[in-house]
Amino acid sequence: MTLTELLILLVIAAICGGVGQSLAGYDLGGCFVSIIVGFIGAYIGLWIAGKFGLPEIFAIKVGAKTFPVVWAVVGSAVFTLIIALIRGAIFGRNRQ
Repeated sequence: MTLTELLILLVIAAICGGVGQSLAGYDLGGCFVSIIVGFIGAYIGLWIAGKFGLPEIFAIKVGAKTFPVVWAVVGSAVFTLIIALIRGAIFGRNRQ
């Protein structure tokens, strides 16, 4: 994997993480956090799709890697909701 391919994957993950956070209605942080949420969301989304036997709807292939965009957004939203619920239970509703 070249540096250009890695940067493209990071940008795609950041966009998917940001969209997932927007759908969840909760912001976990800035751009770096959106990248992490995007990658974690991709794993969660693929796991959910695998459990229900759903196909990859829209995947972008960068070099030898494929990034499942739709499942990354869905997984990012689920991950963000889980983190928001945990933070709300620990710190209360006033802190975001």
